[in-house]
Amino acid sequence: MKKIIAVIGDGKIEKDSLKYKLAFETGKALIDAGYRVQSGGLGGIMEAVFQGAKSSEKYQDGDTIAIIPSFDRTEANHYADIIIPTGIDVMRNGMVVSADGVIAIGGGSGTLSEMALAWSLFRLVIAYCNVDGWSSELAERKLDSRERYQSIDDKIYGVETPQQVIEILDKYVDLYTRYHHGIKYRR
Repeated sequence: MKKIIAVIGDGKIEKDSLKYKLAFETGKALIDAGYRVQSGGLGGIMEAVFQGAKSSEKYQDGDTIAIIPSFDRTEANHYADIIIPTGIDVMRNGMVVSADGVIAIGGGSGTLSEMALAWSLFRLVIAYCNVDGWSSELAERKLDSRERYQSIDDKIYGVETPQQVIEILDKYVDLYTRYHHGIKYRR
């Protein structure tokens, strides 16, 4: 079964920007490497990564998964294969990052919330450090002092290229196996 990698970031970007290029190339590289791509399914990074995914010669129908904030399926970008309308607005961010790994490209407050949720859900988090936004702010850092994994140099892994993304995924994605089982007040 193909692993699902969530890609998060700015909802609006210029088509000739570095962020757009990185998202497009990351989407293509993910499919080339045998992964599926998941996102919030709207514009910006979400659209560019799906477009890149569909440009791969290894692309198959079902490789792009959009988890959209509304009930209106028509809000998803036209590169989405599978559209999951949630109707829960920004609260769907936890669903978006409920994947085998998460890649952040830039991003504002929505991306920040997704990165924090991915960290809390024990997911592998990769962040581009060569673009502005929360991905570069948090690359190569731990979000808090919790020990999520003992046998891994656990952090938000900083990258600059899609090739580095694939190297980190191939090295670590099978090691990030913990699942969040709810917040526990009493043990």
